[in-house]
Parts: sequence; structure tokens; C-alpha cells
Amino acid sequence: MLSIPDAVDAQAVAAHHKVELMTTPGVYLVRTMLAGAYIGIGVLIMATAGGPLFVAASPFTPLVQGLVFGVALTIVVVAGGELATSAMMILTQGAIRGAIGWGRAAVVLLACMAGNLVGAMVFAFLVHVSGVLAPGTAGGTVLASMVEHKAHETSVQLLVRGILCNVLVCLAIWCAARLRSEGAKIAVIFACVMVFITSGFEHVVANMTTFSLGLYGSLPGATVAEMARNIALVGLGNLIGGGILVGAAYAYGSRPARTLEQPGVSDSGALHGDREPLAIR
Repeated sequence: MLSIPDAVDAQAVAAHHKVELMTTPGVYLVRTMLAGAYIGIGVLIMATAGGPLFVAASPFTPLVQGLVFGVALTIVVVAGGELATSAMMILTQGAIRGAIGWGRAAVVLLACMAGNLVGAMVFAFLVHVSGVLAPGTAGGTVLASMVEHKAHETSVQLLVRGILCNVLVCLAIWCAARLRSEGAKIAVIFACVMVFITSGFEHVVANMTTFSLGLYGSLPGATVAEMARNIALVGLGNLIGGGILVGAAYAYGSRPARTLEQPGVSDSGALHGDREPLAIR
């Protein structure tokens, strides 16, 4: 497992690569669109897997939806894609470490959000045309409920649920970045995602697909104005949760700690190659 300082260093390098990728706008657009579509897969499987349970009024509906949504973030990590919610953490850590400037970080994040939105809307259109979530289907029923529920959430609820969501999403990415085993990475991603979906927190990129499907299907509560409100508030909440509560917190926490001079304790003070010193807690 990587130490916290090493992991932050790796994230700073990743932030620099994100900025460099922006110099090829076409490539960057494709990668952001792919990530938006991949998260859309999570919305699709939530509706199709959770639909029959929702119609049957099963109390296990949120849990099943949480368990299956993890495939979306796993695909983003394994297949590769530029996702705005994880970028909020990575770009923040890169800026704090001085690998990139704050202004450039903001531009990259906005471009990532825009690309995710385009990818989500294209994927949602294909799903809409396929008819798998048409009115009358179990998936269509749960989708309509999701859209209507999100449209009735207050602005404060959207903001706070966005904060809590991206704390968990960025913890998933952060933990996966520290781990060396592919199996462990996938397990921790599924675990963190399960918590945020089952709890009903709000993910800005997932909501791009949800509201796009709602707009294409003319579902109650799905309007351009409501979609914009949701993206703005949930996006801000995601930024606070991922950028500050996880990204900035670990960047600050990676600062050198005062060490104890103890006989027989090496300077590494850690197991399995962890280079963090033995610190006064």
C-alpha cells in the first residue's frame, strides 16, 4: 500500500497529466464523454435491477441499487475516463502541491463537467430510443420516481447530499489509488459506492443521465431549469465533499510529521514499504 504522502504525490502527477491532456481537446472530449456514459451505465442498471423490487415495494431496493451501481465507477477506473467528481479531488491535491495552478485546475474541471454532460446525454438518448426504460416497464417506473424525487429535494438537501456523495466517491478513488491489488481496488470501489447510493446521496454526473432520460421521456419534474438547478447545487456539493473534505484534507495530512527517535525503529517507520515516519499522534 502506498503511503499517504506517496499517494498525494501520485495524485499531483495525475493532475498534471489532466492539464496536459487538455492540450489535445478532441482526445480530452472523448475521454470525458466516455466517463459520462460509463456513469450512465450505473443509472441504467439501478433502474433495471431495482425496478422489479421497487414495483414490489421491497425494502431491499436501495441496497440492491447500491450494490450494482459500483460497476459504473469500476469501469471508469479500469477502462479509463475523465470523471468530474474524482477530478475535483485530484486537481485540488495537484494545486495544493503546486503541480498545477488553481486557475488551470478550474478550467480543466469545467471542461470535464461539460464533456461528462455531453456523454451522459448521448448515452441517455440511446437508452431512451432502445425502450428498455419506457413507461410501463419496471425500470421506467423507478426512473420516473427518481426524477420526481430529485426535483422535489430542496436546495439545501441537494447541496448536502452532494457533499456526502463525493466524500464517498473520492474515498473510493483515494483508497484504490493507495492499493496495489486490482481485486482490492474493485472491492473498495464497490463498498464506497454502495454506501452513497443506498443512502440516497447525489452524484452530479449520474444526475446528468437521470435528468436527460427524464427530458427525453417528458417525465414529471424533468425540465431544463430543474436539471440546471440540480447540476449546479449537486456539483457544488460534490466539489466541497471531494475537493475539500477529501482532497485538501489528505494533501494537508501528507505534510511531514515530527518523528520519535526510538532505538530499533527505522526512518521508514512503516510496514510493506510505507514511507510515513512514526509520528506523534
